[in-house]
Amino acid sequence: MKKIFLFIGVLSMSFLNAQDITDALRYSQQDIMGTARFRAMSGAFGALGGDLSALPINPAGSAVFLNSYGSVTLSSSSVDNDANYFNGFSNTSSGNLNFNQLGAVFVYDNYNDTSGLNKLTLGLNYDQTADNADELFAFGRSTNSIDSFFLAEAQGTPLDLITLRTGENESELYAFLGETEGYSAQQAFLGYEAFIIEADDPDDPNNTLYSSNIASGRYDQEYFHESTGLNGKFTLNGGAQINQNYYIGFNLNSHFISYDRTTEFFEGNNNSGSSINEVIFANKLSTNGAGFSAQLGGIAKVSKMLRLGASFETPTWYYIEEETAQRIETISDSDGRAVINPDVINIFPEYRLSTPASATGSIAVLFEQHGLISLDYTYKDYSTIKLNSDEGVDFSDVNNDINTNLQGSSTIRIGTEWRNENWSFRGGLSYEESPYKNDIFLGDKTGFSAGIGYDFGKYKFDVAYDYTEQQRLERFFPNSGFDNFALVDSYRDNFTFTVGMNF
Repeated sequence: MKKIFLFIGVLSMSFLNAQDITDALRYSQQDIMGTARFRAMSGAFGALGGDLSALPINPAGSAVFLNSYGSVTLSSSSVDNDANYFNGFSNTSSGNLNFNQLGAVFVYDNYNDTSGLNKLTLGLNYDQTADNADELFAFGRSTNSIDSFFLAEAQGTPLDLITLRTGENESELYAFLGETEGYSAQQAFLGYEAFIIEADDPDDPNNTLYSSNIASGRYDQEYFHESTGLNGKFTLNGGAQINQNYYIGFNLNSHFISYDRTTEFFEGNNNSGSSINEVIFANKLSTNGAGFSAQLGGIAKVSKMLRLGASFETPTWYYIEEETAQRIETISDSDGRAVINPDVINIFPEYRLSTPASATGSIAVLFEQHGLISLDYTYKDYSTIKLNSDEGVDFSDVNNDINTNLQGSSTIRIGTEWRNENWSFRGGLSYEESPYKNDIFLGDKTGFSAGIGYDFGKYKFDVAYDYTEQQRLERFFPNSGFDNFALVDSYRDNFTFTVGMNF
């Protein structure tokens, strides 16, 4: 049976190894998802409305609907990751099927000609905001060993603290270290029990200095990363049309996060003098969160051809829980195999994450019933991300790291739609600036989209294809003494299908 424990009075640096700037950024970003029409135009709907997935861009879009309407959307996505790690190049492909939109808007017309209020709308919608499914494999030959990870965590830790007592098993000591000392002591214990590191003075229980049993040289290394889950948003929307030419709206949004990640690192060597020749180090992370945000927006018909839109979304205030588990295995050509599997789930204190607010300005040009061109510009300042806790955890270091390394980011989306009888033909382009000041950590994201739709009268059917690409650094063990990473080019494409119904 698994032993479950709760960190009590956990050290801030131990907690930061579970939550870092990369994870905080992941939960603060949203992708272009939703209905097929929305995705086919790269999400450029801020001045258009009339689509359920446009509501998260500009809440006033619900008041553009001429009648009550509902839709449901499925998408098939695939991800290709090209990883470069020293002399090794690998390609990993994965795919999945998502149910990523369901909603309806109810339109209530006001036929009183003397009233400036022409229409009221109520919208209920679910949109997937991020697909966390990903798979990556990297391999190469490095001159840095994983031993540097365990050495950095162990230095300064008393030997007596990480030594098993008579009658004590690995699970009990690993859990005890997590409850009383934190993450670093647990890693020191794993490295020591797996014989990767040893005490400089093994006869002194107060020894705090450690050396490696892995000799210097070259190391064949492999890294595998697999993640699953998704982020989503439930929206309660209200909108109104005023004096025929003005639309206003608001959203109350309930957000959720579901993210699970498994990583496995392998290292092998034949270096002269090495007591340890192979290391397999596996880590699991499970994250769940719930949050809230609100939005306001407006759309104005400036002329028959021109529409302008503006909207603002508050920060999303999340409560997040995380769990981790670890396992390590080593092989010595002379002494055989050592397996340390504590079978313990580390449960971290719940913490709060505040994501950036965002503002969007939009413009659309309409060519009567023939077609349209639309442009959205969104700005988010990622340096304003903040983590804090009611459990006494100090996040000042990670918040300073966020403030130092992240910046304001601009997103531009352009979409177009042209109609021929019952057919609609769509396309779009998107550009999202890197949230990092140094874009080597995460590059700009670019993409394009295309799609078609057919209007049967009461029913509508839309299909879309969209593609994005982005480069990033995949750091194997962030905030540690082992700083190796792979350079990854990610290519993601999606096919989306939506069925809509007027009622």
